[in-house]
Amino acid sequence: MDLDVFVTAHRAEWDRLDHLLHRGRRLTGAEADELVALYQRTATHLSLIQSTAPDPALTTRLTQLVARARATVTGARRATWRDAARFLTAGFPAAVYRSRHWWIPTAILSTLLAALIGWWIGAHPEVQSAIAAPDELRRMTRPGGEYETYYSSHPAASFAAQVWTNNAQAAAMCLVLGAFLCLPVIWVLFVNVLNLGVGVGLMSSAGRLDIFLGLVLPHGLLELTAVFVAAGTGLRLGWTLIDPGPFSRRTAMAQQGRAALGMAIGLALVLFVSGLIEGFVTPSGLPTWARIAIGVAAEVAFLAYVYILGGRAVRSGQTGDVEAADRSAELPVAA
Repeated sequence: MDLDVFVTAHRAEWDRLDHLLHRGRRLTGAEADELVALYQRTATHLSLIQSTAPDPALTTRLTQLVARARATVTGARRATWRDAARFLTAGFPAAVYRSRHWWIPTAILSTLLAALIGWWIGAHPEVQSAIAAPDELRRMTRPGGEYETYYSSHPAASFAAQVWTNNAQAAAMCLVLGAFLCLPVIWVLFVNVLNLGVGVGLMSSAGRLDIFLGLVLPHGLLELTAVFVAAGTGLRLGWTLIDPGPFSRRTAMAQQGRAALGMAIGLALVLFVSGLIEGFVTPSGLPTWARIAIGVAAEVAFLAYVYILGGRAVRSGQTGDVEAADRSAELPVAA
């Protein structure tokens, strides 16, 4: 495409659209119809230029023009509490439910790998000695050692905030880095699994695995589930880049990326709950069975939330993507 010829042929339309936008609400009925038609044509022009002859200056001008026209045509809309309620009762659980075929296998494989690493470390003293010196291992695993005091070494509120921040960052990394062909997600997930497996192996070798699980399970069930959901979603996003399915790669990545962004917000709330449990329940003086029961109850509540509300939302047509009115216009794709 000859860009100069294209600009000469359509500049008058863009200038006319800009003029109508500056008039705002003082448009006649015919001018309003003209504005809609010019908006649609300009959006098509922008797509053609981006795909065939990208020019930074022209692309910037038309992008701004299309954005202004879209806001005028569709009307500016502010987020409301109703939007937040819709997100929590339909959008987020629907997105988690739809990605279950990714995060459930991720959870199963990760748990098996953590158990395998724990068995390998616990059954092989030479591996334990490669991790740390015998005196250091005893300091970590003895009664009142580092594994036990870790959860009570800081004030509960500040510890919960720190844990929430760290876990939210890990989940966000999984969601964002999925676009890089899945590899960074696998690495982040492996680091978390390795840390869990090392703890299982060292404490089991000291005959104190029950103590370790009593400390990890209250918050770990919900926390790890959130990490697995994030990792599974990140892997799905990376696979979309490889195989976008019936959509163009750009459209498919936009859909999955918007859903992943929403899931990052939802998972931050889930991890906030697990952080509260880790900060206030795990180091508490409650009996082990009571602490684990609280963790199991939180995990069951989350899964019920996903499968009941999420399943219902998906069956009603929800995908976890933003509302259609908030999406960018998309050109048809030939089959």
